[in-house]
Formats: sequence, C-alpha cells, structure tokens
Amino acid sequence: MKIRKTIIVDISDTGEIKLETHGYIGRACLKESQFIKDLLGVELAKQLTPTYFQDEKTCVKKHLPLCG
Repeated sequence: MKIRKTIIVDISDTGEIKLETHGYIGRACLKESQFIKDLLGVELAKQLTPTYFQDEKTCVKKHLPLCG
C-alpha cells in the first residue's frame, strides 16, 4: 500500500505560518517542503518528528506477533 504524501500549510489569524508534512521518511520532508520555505522567508523554528530520524530502509511493524 502506497502512503500518500502531503504538505499542510497552516496560516493563523496572526499571520504565523506552520508547515507540516505527512508520509515522508527521513530528510525527504525537508527536501520536499523547501520550495515553500524559500517563498515564505526566514524560518523561526523547526520541530522534527520521530519519522525524520528513521532511515528510509527501516521497516516499522505496527503489530508484533505475540503467540508462536
């Protein structure tokens, strides 16, 4: 099953802009969202999720076999 990749741009009432990526593994999220950051200007803060630190070849199992 292919994971859908999305970039969410959230603009608050005060004009603060937040970017959030979904479906990217490793540094791909930064590469794919760079064009938006280039348009917006200076980045004030960055919060990386655990997915950023995963290797693209890492397989994450959601369910582990408990019996047998």
